[in-house]
Amino acid sequence: MDLGEINPVLLVASLMVAATPLLLAAIGELVVEKAGVLNLGVEGMMIVGAISGFAISVETGSPWLGFVAAAIGGAVLSLLFVLLTQFALANQVASGLALTLFGLGFSALMGQSYVGIKPPSMGDIHIPLISDIPVVGPILFQHDPILYVGIAITAAVWAVLKFTRLGLILRAVGENHDAAHALGYKVIKIRILAIMFGGACAGLGGAYISLIRVPQWTEGMTAGVGWIALALVVFASWKPWRVLLGAYLFGGITVLQLNLQAAGVAIPVEYLAMSPYIITILVLVILSADKSSAPASLGRTFHASH
Repeated sequence: MDLGEINPVLLVASLMVAATPLLLAAIGELVVEKAGVLNLGVEGMMIVGAISGFAISVETGSPWLGFVAAAIGGAVLSLLFVLLTQFALANQVASGLALTLFGLGFSALMGQSYVGIKPPSMGDIHIPLISDIPVVGPILFQHDPILYVGIAITAAVWAVLKFTRLGLILRAVGENHDAAHALGYKVIKIRILAIMFGGACAGLGGAYISLIRVPQWTEGMTAGVGWIALALVVFASWKPWRVLLGAYLFGGITVLQLNLQAAGVAIPVEYLAMSPYIITILVLVILSADKSSAPASLGRTFHASH
């Protein structure tokens, strides 16, 4: 066992990369839930985003087009959830689970010819002088552009929810859809847009895994990140910055356990592999000790005839 092999700077830089797909998926789901909709199909939208982004990136040679395709793929799949829950008025939990199962099967079918192929590399941003600052430079200023996009989306969601009329309307729909409808707000339209935004973010998170984090395609490669994202929204009390903190915590523990395995720590690998999930849940439960409640209409079906 040699803990001296673990580089703290590399560890922190790696945790930001590991956290990004979770952050993207969770911040999208937060917006969906703020609108009063519970979409358990995050994992399905992520895996479809992963293969859509991978396929387009390989075929065109452009990772940027891959990420655009992933966002569109996730949003289009979310329309299936819209059709089931907002128009057919099906149960949201059952519809979300069906979406995940469909996404896993559909992505496996789409990805059969892409196994073993390496996608084009996106490359990291390098800002002269700033990127070369010891310790701070490698940690904060030598990453791929999508990592910064994830942080920017989180900041934008926080600002919109806190300071804008749009955020106020979104929260009103999530708290009491009947009252929002009585005030003249188009509840179904607002929820459709929120669900599509959540789908696009989940698609981006999936593509981040297949194009940057693990640049290859393997069936089921999201490996439960969508479910962790769902839990993270709840434990973060529907607050964007807590989602960011929770994603980085999970990313940190994930990277640390991989480093400990590489350093030969005498703990069974299975325990190390379980640790990110256990520790993240414990800490986020502690973080959510304040009694911030879920949106009051979360998971409830809106009947337009009201």
